[in-house]
Amino acid sequence: MRSTLSFKAYIAISFVYLLLIILGREDISWFIKPFLIPFLILAVYSCGDFPSKKFLSIALTFSWMGDIVLMFAYKAEIYFIIGLVAFLISHIAYIILFSKQLRINSFRNKAIFWVGITAIIVYLVVMFLLLLPTLGDLKIPVLAYAIILSTMLLFAFKGYLKWSKPAGTYILLGATIFVSSDSILAFNKFYEPIIFSSFLIMATYLLAQYFIVVGILKLNRKK
Repeated sequence: MRSTLSFKAYIAISFVYLLLIILGREDISWFIKPFLIPFLILAVYSCGDFPSKKFLSIALTFSWMGDIVLMFAYKAEIYFIIGLVAFLISHIAYIILFSKQLRINSFRNKAIFWVGITAIIVYLVVMFLLLLPTLGDLKIPVLAYAIILSTMLLFAFKGYLKWSKPAGTYILLGATIFVSSDSILAFNKFYEPIIFSSFLIMATYLLAQYFIVVGILKLNRKK
């Protein structure tokens, strides 16, 4: 019951936060941002125990830390780097989380599997080559982050081919939207400004985290 209330609170406060951004009141939304992810953390804490619960909590906690640090990225580049590291750890936790999930169905379509891997590799190469000329001293950190991010998506895709539905669909959708969110952020920061970038980045980010958490909890729901 408490988990359901936490999800509803997360959706409500996320809606208010995004509405403020659309209305151009980022001066107010700035103060709300630290209170978004904690509702998902509370939802996870309130649900029943399952073997990989701690990795989901770690992923969300470091995402929350990254959110807070990136709020000060306008002051100095070091805040962006620290935020990048926080989200890097978050994605590593998601990779471990996905790898530990129970495989309900052992069947895997190899053709679809290799098509998915190819698509992820193409995304990684194209995105990095596109941003490479503008990265400066951040080439290695951004490349490392892109590789980990793509690996997170790969594990979500591998799991999707084996996990029960709709949980697997939620997780893959969340991972894909997460990649989209980070791609918008990187493109906006290093390549060319995007209209409504703040709204697009945060809308996709909040949706991605919600789908992943809901998917994992559904996958581990006790019969």
